[in-house]
Amino acid sequence: MEPFRTLTSAAASLPQTDIDTDIIFPARFLVITEKRGLGRYAFHDRPDLTIAPGAAILIAGDNFGSGSSREQAPWALADLGIRAIVATGFGEIFQSNCFKNGILPIVLPAAEVARLHAAAQDGEPTTIDLRTQRIGLSHTGAISFAVDPARREALLEGLDEIARIRTRFAPAIAAFETAQRRASPWLWSNEIG
Repeated sequence: MEPFRTLTSAAASLPQTDIDTDIIFPARFLVITEKRGLGRYAFHDRPDLTIAPGAAILIAGDNFGSGSSREQAPWALADLGIRAIVATGFGEIFQSNCFKNGILPIVLPAAEVARLHAAAQDGEPTTIDLRTQRIGLSHTGAISFAVDPARREALLEGLDEIARIRTRFAPAIAAFETAQRRASPWLWSNEIG
C-alpha cells in the first residue's frame, strides 16, 4: 500500500447526502473481483455524480458510504485516484475499508465541510497533511482534523493491517515460530523455502 503523508490535489465536490455503497458501486458488478479497473463502474447508475479526472480528494455529503459492506466501493474510488474523502460522517464499514485500502476518510463538522465544498467548487487546490493532521486551502487557511492514531500510523507507513502486525510484532512472531519448530517439527515439514 502506498504511504499517505501529504497530498495536494484538486478536490471534487459531491454534496449529496446518503450516497450509499450501492450508488458508489452497483451490486450487479460485485462478481468482478479484480481491484484494478473498478473505477469505470463507480457511480455507474448515477451519471449526475461524477469526479473530475485528476481529483484525488473527494468532498462528500453526510453519511457517505452507508449501506452494504462491499469493499469494492473504496476499491472503485481508489481506482479513480481518490486518496482522501472528507465528509460529516461515513458508513462505519466503508470508513474502515477506506483505511484498509489506503484512502484517508476525514470527518469534520458541517461548517468545515461546507467550506471545503465551496473551495472545491471554486477550483481551489487542497493540501491534506496527515503528519500534522491539517487540511490547507491556498486562499482560505487551514482546518485541523482528528484521526485514530493506529490508523494514522498505518497510512503514514503504507501498511495494511496484516503488514502492520507483522512489522510491529516481528520479534515475537519469530520467537514463537522458533519455539514451535522445536516443540512441533511436524507442523513445519511441508515448509517451502
